[in-house]
Amino acid sequence: MEANESYLESVKKQFLYYKMLGEKSIDQLEPEQLFVALNEDTNSIATIIKHISGNMLSRWTDFLTSDGEKEWRNRDAEFENDLQSKEEVLEIWNKGWNVFFEALNNLSPEQLSDIIYIRNEGHTVIEAINRQLAHYPYHIGQIVFYAKQLKNSSWDSLSIPKNKSGNYNAEKFAKEKEIKNFTDDELNRLK
Repeated sequence: MEANESYLESVKKQFLYYKMLGEKSIDQLEPEQLFVALNEDTNSIATIIKHISGNMLSRWTDFLTSDGEKEWRNRDAEFENDLQSKEEVLEIWNKGWNVFFEALNNLSPEQLSDIIYIRNEGHTVIEAINRQLAHYPYHIGQIVFYAKQLKNSSWDSLSIPKNKSGNYNAEKFAKEKEIKNFTDDELNRLK
C-alpha cells in the first residue's frame, strides 16, 4: 500500500475512534447534562458539539475549491447555548461528521499534496487534515472529561480502566506481533 493511501486509511480510523469516544460519552449522560455550563466562560457539551460541527461544515464543504472559513459561517454563534434537546445535539453532531467523512472518503491519495486555504493561509491537504486531527480530539477530550464529571453514577471507561493496565498489557503481549492501526481493537472494544 502506498504511503498516502496508508495515511488516509489511518486518519479515517483515528477520526472514527474519536467520534465514537464522543458518542460513548454522550450516551452515558442524562439529556439535560448536555446543556450544563459551570460558568459564563465554560461551554456545555452541546455547545462544544455545535462548534465542532460548525468547524467541520465550514472546513470540509467544497474544501478543495473554496476557503475553509466560509462566508456563511458564524463562528461566534457556535458558542451560544441555544440547542434544546439531545436529538438536536446529535443531529448537529452527525451533520458535521457526515460532511467531514464524505470529504475524506472522496479524497484520492494524489490530492494530499494539493494546496487548500483556511483564512487565506495555504495548507497541503495533509496539513489541513492534521490540523483537524489535533482540533477535533482536543474538543472530544473536553467532552469526555466534562461527561465524566457530570455523570452521577459509575462511569463506563472508554480507555484502560484504572488499575487495569497490567491486564490490558498482558492481553496485548499474549498476541503475536502484527501491523495494524491501534484503533482496530479499540473500535471493536467500544462497540
